[in-house]
Amino acid sequence: MPFAIDLTFEEAHRRAEVVAALGPDWGPVAALRDEEAAYALLYSGLDADQRRTYDMLVAAGVLPGGEPGRAAAH
Repeated sequence: MPFAIDLTFEEAHRRAEVVAALGPDWGPVAALRDEEAAYALLYSGLDADQRRTYDMLVAAGVLPGGEPGRAAAH
């Protein structure tokens, strides 16, 4: 006898709870803008050697690059 569970309702409920927990003041555009600013600040003060290492890690796919929607390749 095969065993199957349809989690569609539970997933919809989970997503509704996440949105409710974020509250009425949460703005996805502002959150993304703040995330972009934090990312830029994180790597803003690198010296030349650190910049070379950072560029090497981006090229290897270990760190995401600076393009929108970025994500590490590995």
